[in-house]
Amino acid sequence: MKATSGMVVSMHYTLTDDSGEVIDSSEGRGPFDYLHGHANIIPGLERALEGADVGFKSRVTVSAEDAYGVRNERAVFDVPRDQFPPNEDIQVGMQVHGEGPQGVLTFTVVDVGDDSVRLDGNHPLAGKTLHFDVEILGVREASEEEVAHGHVHGPAGHHH
Repeated sequence: MKATSGMVVSMHYTLTDDSGEVIDSSEGRGPFDYLHGHANIIPGLERALEGADVGFKSRVTVSAEDAYGVRNERAVFDVPRDQFPPNEDIQVGMQVHGEGPQGVLTFTVVDVGDDSVRLDGNHPLAGKTLHFDVEILGVREASEEEVAHGHVHGPAGHHH
């Protein structure tokens, strides 16, 4: 079987940046499963795996445009400090959530001043070229429920 739309692909991966620093890996956690053709993974990686079969091993480089997008500097902005609870210990690097028109948004704190907090709404990997070392371990047909829900379900009883 090949990785095509509606198939569940099981893989090991290691994600690194341009400097070779490991950002994420399935090592020690077991394989990562996703539903191919349903935008469960970044577009550039999904395209690279299209038609791959069990045993496929490759290093895939994905541009920012085909991963988490380019950085949008307009998504970096200051919020008055009094918008946060007075006793909250706000630190650079922590993530905070806010409501937007499309639901909950996540922001990363990039600076904390006396009167304001600078937030960044970009994905932490926006603007970065990503390098994946991947190995396809399994490919199976998705269940009707998985296709209907648009994602893989885990072992019995671990649906949502």
